[in-house]
Amino acid sequence: MDLQTDIEKREIDDLFEDLLKSFTRPLTIENEQLIRKAFQFANSAHMGIRRKSGEPYIIHPIAVAKIVVAEIGLGTKSVLAAILHDVVEDTEYTLSDIEKMFGAKVASLVDGLTKLSGTFDSSQATNFRKMLLTLSDDVRVILIKLADRLHNMRTLDSMSYQKQLKITSETLYIFAPLAHRLGLYAIKSELEDLSLKYKHPEVYQQIQLKLQSEETRINYLVFDFAKPIQTKLHAEDFEFTISGRPKSTYSIWNKMQKKNVTFDEIYDLLAIRIVFKPKENISEKRQ
Repeated sequence: MDLQTDIEKREIDDLFEDLLKSFTRPLTIENEQLIRKAFQFANSAHMGIRRKSGEPYIIHPIAVAKIVVAEIGLGTKSVLAAILHDVVEDTEYTLSDIEKMFGAKVASLVDGLTKLSGTFDSSQATNFRKMLLTLSDDVRVILIKLADRLHNMRTLDSMSYQKQLKITSETLYIFAPLAHRLGLYAIKSELEDLSLKYKHPEVYQQIQLKLQSEETRINYLVFDFAKPIQTKLHAEDFEFTISGRPKSTYSIWNKMQKKNVTFDEIYDLLAIRIVFKPKENISEKRQ
């Protein structure tokens, strides 16, 4: 059995401790013990299994769990399911084993994720998309699956070119629209950008270089645009934050394709976000 090296063990332990620190609210002792138990169980179950990149497989479920809690904001049961999500599919352990150790709800989440595993051809993908969109038993299954896909996209370099194309096409057709529908706009944009990176690497790099060269001008435009708004909001005593960023690489490329224009002919490169705390309703004040 190809066991983990000492360096890999330290890396895995560090990644797991970082996962625990990513919870925004303190974990109860009981929940932390459950998460540690799931990690130790999954680490043992996946021992000797490596990803295409050569790294120990356990790094993937830890990373998926980190996305689940830090980027989606789910809780302990979802983190447990994320850590355990490939155990039933890839090892000799069964759903009954999961249920005995972690309860029926976690086993149900793992079961849902196991049923959604694999890749699909175009006709299968259509059916898979319909199934995802109508799956209402527990939306956490879909959210964890999105986290799983996001980490797979972030680590797609080790796959063959043909596998990259298959996975990116699937991501654009199924997972990015699903993230959009669920309001996970940052994840949707990253999935699209990563898909473009692997489907059209030269175009992706060109747009990235253009955006980098425009960074100073874009930052100035954000500041210049925001200044009068800030002044007005301050005058009205609003609590607010204003942030600006370039539009996603994929959205720029998509507009270039639809309008048949070059990058230099795209003028709405900026996305401005203004978040403010609503003031007490005037009619409520009068009452």
